[in-house]
Order: sequence, then structure tokens, then C-alpha cells
Amino acid sequence: MDFTYSIWILLLPLISFLVIGLPEFVNKKYSWSHKTAGLIGTCSLGLVTVLSYYTAFQYFTADRLADGTFATFVPYNFTWLPLGHLHFDLGVLLDPISVMMLIVISTVSLMVHIYSFGYMHGEKGFQRYYAFLSLFTMSMLGLVLATNIFQMYMFWELVGVSSYLLIGFYYTLHAAVHASKKAFIVTRFADMFFLIGILIFGYYTGSYNFSFAGHVEYLNGAAAFTTADSARALAAGGMILPTALVLMFIGGAGKSAMFPLHIWLPDAMEGPTPVSALIHAATMVVAGVFQIARLFPVWIEYAPQALEVVVIVGAFTAFYAAAVACAQSDIKRVLAFSTISQIAFMMVALGVCLPGHHGAALDNHAQLGYMASMFHLFTHAMFKACLFLGAGCIIHAVHSNEMSAMGGLRKYMPVTHITFLISCLAIAGIPFFSGFSSKDEIITACFEYSPLCGWWMTGVAAMTAFYMFRLYYGIFWGTENKELHAHHTPHEAPATMTFPLVFLSIVTVGVGVVTTLGGFCDWSWASFGSIVSAAGTAYTVHFDPQVAATSTVIAILSIALATYIYKGEKQPIADKLYATFPRLHRWAYKRFYMDEVYQFVTHKILFRYVSRPVQWIDEKIINGLIDFTAWGANEAGETIRPWQSGDVRQYAVWFITGTVALTLLLLCL
Repeated sequence: MDFTYSIWILLLPLISFLVIGLPEFVNKKYSWSHKTAGLIGTCSLGLVTVLSYYTAFQYFTADRLADGTFATFVPYNFTWLPLGHLHFDLGVLLDPISVMMLIVISTVSLMVHIYSFGYMHGEKGFQRYYAFLSLFTMSMLGLVLATNIFQMYMFWELVGVSSYLLIGFYYTLHAAVHASKKAFIVTRFADMFFLIGILIFGYYTGSYNFSFAGHVEYLNGAAAFTTADSARALAAGGMILPTALVLMFIGGAGKSAMFPLHIWLPDAMEGPTPVSALIHAATMVVAGVFQIARLFPVWIEYAPQALEVVVIVGAFTAFYAAAVACAQSDIKRVLAFSTISQIAFMMVALGVCLPGHHGAALDNHAQLGYMASMFHLFTHAMFKACLFLGAGCIIHAVHSNEMSAMGGLRKYMPVTHITFLISCLAIAGIPFFSGFSSKDEIITACFEYSPLCGWWMTGVAAMTAFYMFRLYYGIFWGTENKELHAHHTPHEAPATMTFPLVFLSIVTVGVGVVTTLGGFCDWSWASFGSIVSAAGTAYTVHFDPQVAATSTVIAILSIALATYIYKGEKQPIADKLYATFPRLHRWAYKRFYMDEVYQFVTHKILFRYVSRPVQWIDEKIINGLIDFTAWGANEAGETIRPWQSGDVRQYAVWFITGTVALTLLLLCL
């Protein structure tokens, strides 16, 4: 099977970045017009999307291997940096999760490119914006197509740089600059642990390659992987590899905004709204989830008990973020904390996977959590991107992020209203919408792991339905701000902005209907597990009727509660709750003061008791020692300078004096 064209999936956005960006950065008088720059970036992503869909069709329709798994294809792989028995490779790897991620990244990125034509129209730096979009897309594609951990890390850092540039796009605004630096610093701190974990992993296994469950087929003369030293890996498995994997998970937790490294994501909303849809809803923040999924065979074989760390961090983060989302008034920050909570769902799903029982490599329980996590990654990308783009249409109409400036917008923005409602139903877990199937399977896997974990995540799912419909009613129903709307009547967004909403909504409904019916009717072809599973073999999803019914009823009750409180033009119950629990609301609104905690720890403790003493030692002792050395050399030079006067008579005196002194010394001896 020929996948040699797949290299263009990486090269096209890179070429787009160079073509759009170089004239802009070298000499602005040669930069493209807004329309031309947008067309170059969008057409490039259109070709990438076509290639990605063709790759997925060709890959998933191919015959499986004898063991029932999909083959792993490596169209390109070459040694970039040899280091003795270790070497760093670069290439392209195609397996079920990388091909699935190609669909997610290319689809959402293309919709964002199209949407940005309308949203960013007239913005200063339009060309720079599209250049950065192409750079980010290339970086994310390189991350998911990586053939080894080191290549993943390289593109991982490129993703960080791209997000820094896009978050700080409005660099004249202090808030945007602050948010971009905050995101960059927090994720770099987490990436330090990722790098340490990679180095430990490579040292003890003798390889930076992933563990593959299926057959690897090398194409186009690609160099074969250097296999890991299984004996060394097994010997290190007791303590070293679990440590390495947990360190790498910290890097993933930073990129995926898990508690307590979540603080960068809400502030990242200072970037343009399409950037929020692309980076902080569908692609960048799932990099940590993808990292664990990619290394899942190593986790299962060498560190199954360490997955409890993933469960604990994910479960707490899901609840924390949902609680904060219930009190936010900025619609983008509600969606930001919703994203944190949903990414935590994916983390928990991976964490509740256990090694197979009775000697089996992976049982259905393990397959369920892994499959559910990847499925929720796919469905969440579509409906959350739709929610963020819908929020952009709303902000575009009312020129504010605050819900107080909204209310009653359903009659002004019918397309945005319907698509936003569809996405809210999906994330709430209502049957026949995509979020139901994926979230239901996560909760089922959690119940199999532990009843406490199952009920905990069910409660978080109920909170999700509540805060999303609080947001929905606050925007489209509730009290209309007639004074503000009188000065600027809200209107529906242009077609370039509404088309992506309609497309993503159709995907959300279509996937939801097919997978919901497939889960209840046992349609193997309609199961996400038929293409992505932990063991690589086809896995048909069977809904647990009790879990499905319970989660659906709880979601409906949560929506009903939000409707009862927030649908009317006045919200007396909400006002009463706020008056009764003002301190709790304040804590949730202030994100439980996590930013203040970080400020206190960094400024009052680290800066005062660590940085300042280190600075004093550096300035007074280290610099002082160096300055003293320089002073001593200078003084010595000044002292002996007269000896080199150029006066022959003085030289003769020194010569005679020295000769006499040496003679007397020899006579005395």
C-alpha cells in the first residue's frame, strides 16, 4: 500500500507558513493582500484535509493483519542525529490513532481558516495571523505523525511556540502579552519534566521508539527502528520506567491544562476566538491525552499501577473545572473551563484501563477506557470547536464577552442559536448527539474501575449539562440588554462564519445518531472501536443500559434545573442563591484563587527566599570573585609595568643585580 504522498500533509502547511510569512517578516511592502494570504492558507489546508481524508479511507478500508489488527505504516523515517547506539529519527508514522488525529486536526483547522475570513476581516496583521495558523497546524500534524518520542517532543515544543504567537497576536494589549507569556512559561515548566522522562526512558531502553502492538511496514526505503533492549527495559520496569512515564505525564498535564498546571488556559482566551477553537478546544490541549495513548502499551506493560496517578489528577481536575465554569460570566472562559473538564474526562478514561485479567494482554475493560477516551477526543473536538466559533459569532455581534451584554439573541442569530444548542446537547450527553456515546462509555469504564470513580464522573457530567445550559440561556434567552442592543443591533454572522458552525453541527448530529443506534443495535460497523481500540483489534461497543439510562436521566434533570433557574427574563432563584452563598460564588468565580496562590508562591516565597539569595550570591560572590581576579591581574600588571621601561641602563642594573644575587646564593650553598 502506497502512503508516500503522506509527507505532503506535513509539507503543505510548512510551505504555506513560509509563503505567507516571509514577505510579511522580511519587508512588509512585499506582503500579500489580506484576501490572497487567507486564500493561500485556506487552500493549503484544504489540500491537507483532502489528503488526510484520503489517507483515512485508504488506511481503514485496507485488510487487517492475520491477528485482526491494522498494520503500522512508516512511509518515511531517517536518522537525523546519531548518538552512539542511540539516534534521533524523523519520519511519518500511520496507525489508527495518528490517522484519526489527522481527521480531527485537518477538519477543525480548515473550519477555523474559513471562519477567520469573516472574523478577522480588517484586522491589522491578517497575513501574520494566517502564517501562524499554518505553523501551528504543521506542528500539531508533526506531533501526531511522529515516529518516536524525541520527534514528538520537537513538534511538541513547536506547538508551544505557535500557541505563544497566536495567543499574543494582539501584542499591543497588555492582557494578550501577559496571557501568551503565562502559557509559554507554565507549559515550558511542565515540558522540563517531559524531557527528563524522555532521557530516562531512552537511557534505560536504548531507544526512543514507541511500543507498537501491530506489524510495522516500512515504505519508500524508510529506515527500520532501533528496537528497545527488552531485557534492560524489563529490569528497569520495576521503578525506572514508571518514573519516566509519570514525568512524561506531567508534561502532558501541562499541555492539557490539568490541575494544578491549568492556570494558563483560561487566560489564553485573550487570543482571537478562532485561535481558541483551534488550539484550546480541539488540538493543542489534547496533546497530553494523545501522548498517553501513544505510549499506552508501555504504561500497560511496565507501569499499570502508575495509571492511578492519571485517574486521580483527571478526576479532581474534571470536578474543579466544572465547579469554576458554573460561576463564570465571560462566555469564552466558561468554554475554557469546560475544555479543561472534558480533557480530564479523557485522561480518566485512559487511567481506568487495567492490564488484562486471566493472562489476557488486554481485556474488554481496558479496550473500553482507551477507546472511549479516543472517541471523546474526536467528538469533543467537533462540538467544542463549534461552541467556540459560535461564541465568536456572538462576540462579533455584541462586541462583548460578558453574558450581561447578551440575552435574547436567539431572534437575532438563528443559525448560531441552533448550532450552539446542538453542541450544548452533545456535551451534555443527550442521546443521538455525539457526546452521549463517547461520554457514556467513559462513565461505564469508570464504574468498572470503581463505583466511586463512576459516580464521581457522573456527578461531573451532571455539572457539565448544568453550566452549559446556564451559558445557553444566558446568551440566547434570559434578559435582553435592550439599552446596548439599541445602540448596536445584533445580527447573524456572515456565511464564512456560519458555514463552519453548520458543518460541525452536522458532524455532531451525524456521528451521534449513527453511534447511538449502533451502540443499542450492536452495529459493529458503527462502533468507533472498530477502528481504534487498545489491542488494535475490532471492538464493538455495547451500551450498558443501566449506565446509559442513569446518565441520560441525570443530564435531563440538570438541563431542567438550568432551564428553571435561567430561562426567564429574571432569575430570582439565581439571585437568591448568590445572596445565600456569596462567598462560595466568589471563590468559584475567582477560580478558587489558584492564580493568587501561584502569585504568592512565586513572588513571596520563591523570589524572596530563593531568587534573591541566589541573585546576591551571583552578584556578590561569583561576580565578586571574577572581579577580584580581574583586579588582581590588573594590579599585577601595573606593578611589573615599570620593569619593561625600555631603558637599557635600567636593564643593565637589573642584570648585574640579579647576577650578583645568584652568585652569592650559590656560594652560600
